[in-house]
Amino acid sequence: MSLLYQFHFYLFGLIAVASALLFVTRKSPVAAAMWLVNTMFALAGLYVMLDAQFVGAIQVLVYAGAIMVVFLFVVMLLNLGEGDAISDVRGRWGRIAAGGAGLALLAQLLVLTRGNATPAVAPDPAGTENVVAPVAQVLFTDHLLAFEVTSVLLLVAVVGAVVLAKRGGRA
Repeated sequence: MSLLYQFHFYLFGLIAVASALLFVTRKSPVAAAMWLVNTMFALAGLYVMLDAQFVGAIQVLVYAGAIMVVFLFVVMLLNLGEGDAISDVRGRWGRIAAGGAGLALLAQLLVLTRGNATPAVAPDPAGTENVVAPVAQVLFTDHLLAFEVTSVLLLVAVVGAVVLAKRGGRA
């Protein structure tokens, strides 16, 4: 296992844990949701590093994309966020830290694109032809009821939030 691989694995792990802690400690629900999105992106990076590209892509598309958009829509529909409490980066030191993190990520990107970075584990060409079929087979046969109940539960949650928002507006 290469040193670059280990460094990025621990970096993504640290980002995921720190973002999860920041998610739990935020007062603004909108800022908390943004930290949760950051956690999900870090987890997707870990999945890709563990050679589970499909799971990483689904993590970004489903969780960080669709579910968080619905969550933010409901939060903003209920007007739970306060306008001045949305930003987490305040003051000079917060901006300097954000700029430093951005420069560090840009430097890593430049190193990876200029050098001959090879993956630590070479992909197996014979085993990567049909990666989605086993997951889809289990999901839509053995766990179909749980999959459909989850989708109905999400729909009920959105409808309930709309009903609560309409009821709060009349009172």
